[in-house]
Amino acid sequence: MMSPVHPFWRAPHHARRRDRLVRRARLKSAIRAHFDARDFLEVETGIVQVSPGNETHLHAFEAHWLASGDVPQQGYLHTSPEFAMKKLLAAGERRIYQFAPVFRAREASRLHAPEFTMLEWYRSGEDYTALMADCADLLRLATEIGGQDLFQYRGQSCNPRIEPERLSVSEAFERHAGIDLDAHLADRDGFAEAARGIGLRIAPDDGWTDVFSRVISERIEPHLGLGRATILDRYPVSEAALARPCPDDPRFSERFELYACGVELANAFGELTDPAEQRRRFEADMAEKERLYGESYPLDEDFLDALADMPPASGIALGFDRLAMLATGAEDVAGVIFTPWPFPEGEA
Repeated sequence: MMSPVHPFWRAPHHARRRDRLVRRARLKSAIRAHFDARDFLEVETGIVQVSPGNETHLHAFEAHWLASGDVPQQGYLHTSPEFAMKKLLAAGERRIYQFAPVFRAREASRLHAPEFTMLEWYRSGEDYTALMADCADLLRLATEIGGQDLFQYRGQSCNPRIEPERLSVSEAFERHAGIDLDAHLADRDGFAEAARGIGLRIAPDDGWTDVFSRVISERIEPHLGLGRATILDRYPVSEAALARPCPDDPRFSERFELYACGVELANAFGELTDPAEQRRRFEADMAEKERLYGESYPLDEDFLDALADMPPASGIALGFDRLAMLATGAEDVAGVIFTPWPFPEGEA
């Protein structure tokens, strides 16, 4: 394993980091108080699961152990507490949240760590727009606790006290990429040609989702959350594996992402509760994962059973380390993680 340039346990290095770590801790306490005051129950779910999640591009850590009789067992460290928390909604909980350590392989950069903290919360019986108001509240709380009047990252700034802009994905494609997304929802070749027309490199074997992701990452995300936060709403239904379709247009879904300074902070859904449709989406995503990476993950049959008992709900996952990074003025997420993974400074 690669050694860090400045080990976090060296006293001088820790002293330089400590102020931001203290503010991170205070922000976590303030968020707990915020949710507790709104009748949310803090929960703790298991880290080792049957399935780590079934999204095509997420990669998990395997877990191995011996059961009674030395019978070998295998599971995974979860990439999100989502499945377990939805089971609690099926059991009857109405408002729940947790700060969960989560694990994702193949992720290490200024904004990614293989182990990080996710703040996830759910509202049973409430529309996903309620989560947008939650996000605005947490942004304001983060600037109060973090001590930064503005969030800043790589030369961009965002005022977290201003109400976020709500922008549909189709509007963002038109505004920032000059592409009519609605016209290409079922037209991979035309979509690829439009992307090439704005200077993007599209490979012959890139699928519709690949083209979509490239336009989002290279032409749209850098413009989101500048000046004020952006809520990027109404993703194509093919790009929202666990979200229900929009009632006014089933081509799109009740999914939004929250951005500040071009940094994605959160991913939210009006939750899909149809077990058959959820199974179909998972199987399609795992087939694509097998095609791309030569591996796939099992489905959590218990989770699919629980969906039949789960009430209508909305849920959201927020990268707490990223929020703490922006709130304290750190240069990367490693700057606000107490014991960061041992990657060289500037890479984690």
